[in-house]
Amino acid sequence: MGMRLRQGMQWLLLQEGSPGQRSRGLAAGIFAGCFPFFGLQTLLGVFLASLLRGNRILAAAGTWISNPFTYVPLYWFNYTIGRRLLGEHPGGISGLHGGAASSFPWEDVWSLGWTVARCVLLGSTLVGLALGVSLGLVCWLWLRRTRPAP
Repeated sequence: MGMRLRQGMQWLLLQEGSPGQRSRGLAAGIFAGCFPFFGLQTLLGVFLASLLRGNRILAAAGTWISNPFTYVPLYWFNYTIGRRLLGEHPGGISGLHGGAASSFPWEDVWSLGWTVARCVLLGSTLVGLALGVSLGLVCWLWLRRTRPAP
């Protein structure tokens, strides 16, 4: 594990750009990786890195903050943050006592879906900003102090 970490740090050092460009790219990728837009996170990260004049390769790599091992905890945390800030209370679908499909409370299902989506998107935005800015800053500070090995 330590060897992999050292290899990753060396790879980061060898990327193109100033410490600012590399850290902005990584921060953009981390921000994009906090959203549940599976398949679009990399495109979003690269797009944001382009806007911020950051390293696009590091933006793509930064989106790996969400992966099959972190999906559930990350998005649950984002949902929880959004739910608390919006004051949403987890509800249920009323009227599920059985019966005909025509009596199924579809309005409740759609309402619950939008409630969850609002919470996840708000939480993802705030968590993405916090993680992106803080880890981008740590990366920038580290890169300014470290020189790539010849």
